[in-house]
Order: sequence, then C-alpha cells, then structure tokens
Amino acid sequence: MGRIRSVFMFSVLFVLGPGLSAQILPDDPEAAGAPESGFTLGQNYPNPFNPETRIPFELHEALFSDGGTVVVSMRILNVLLQPASNPTALNHPSGQAPLVDLEYTSPGQYVAYWDGLDQYGREVASGAYFIQLIVNGSSTVRRIFVAK
Repeated sequence: MGRIRSVFMFSVLFVLGPGLSAQILPDDPEAAGAPESGFTLGQNYPNPFNPETRIPFELHEALFSDGGTVVVSMRILNVLLQPASNPTALNHPSGQAPLVDLEYTSPGQYVAYWDGLDQYGREVASGAYFIQLIVNGSSTVRRIFVAK
C-alpha cells in the first residue's frame, strides 16, 4: 500500500508539478509579487526552518493611493495546496493577531510568524509548503521548507 501511495504521489507531482509551479510560483525567487500588484512577499527566514520562521511582506504606497485600508491574509498550504495554518501578524497596528482579513492603514514592511504548527496545533511534517499572501483579493505564493 505504501508503494502504491508513493507512486501515486510521484505521478501527481510529475504531471501537475510543472503546471502548478508555472501558475503559482513567482518568476523571480527573490521577490514574489510584482511591483504593479502593490505588495511583495519576501523569503521566509530561516529557510529551511525548524520549528519556527518569520515571513516578511511589504505593502507598497500604490495600495493606499485612494486613502482606504488594505485587507491582508496569509495562509500556509501543504503540497496538495490544502490550507495547513495561518501565520500571526507580528507588527500589526492592533497587536499580534492571526493574519486573516487584517486591515492595514499604511504602507510599509511587515512580518508574519509561523510556529510550524498546523491548524489543530500539531507539528507539521518535514517537507515543502507554500505561503500564500492575499492582499485585497490578489495573491502571490512562495515555496518554503520545513526540516526536522
């Protein structure tokens, strides 16, 4: 049974992998999110990590040109692109909070924190995961690695 599961997962990644990476991973590994999108998702540090990591992101001036607020969410996804966890915003104006539909009122550089736990409080397994940053409905994704 284990061999069948391994062959199946390899087949799924082999067939879907190129299409997935072309659709969700940035062309520039240094900065996910184009300048015209108004936000940038930085590389987490350390990477690979065990058991925790910090995830920098930047909200550019262009997002705030109309004087309104910006709604930001961040998700950790497993290799099947299923939600695994939500990081915590470290320097949000209202204090530390899960980074789910948080409103930001000014541009700047911000940091999220992930403790390496899933949504049920269990340690995630070693391997590749994805960070998805969603700003006003637009998103970008970056690959990260957990090493235990």
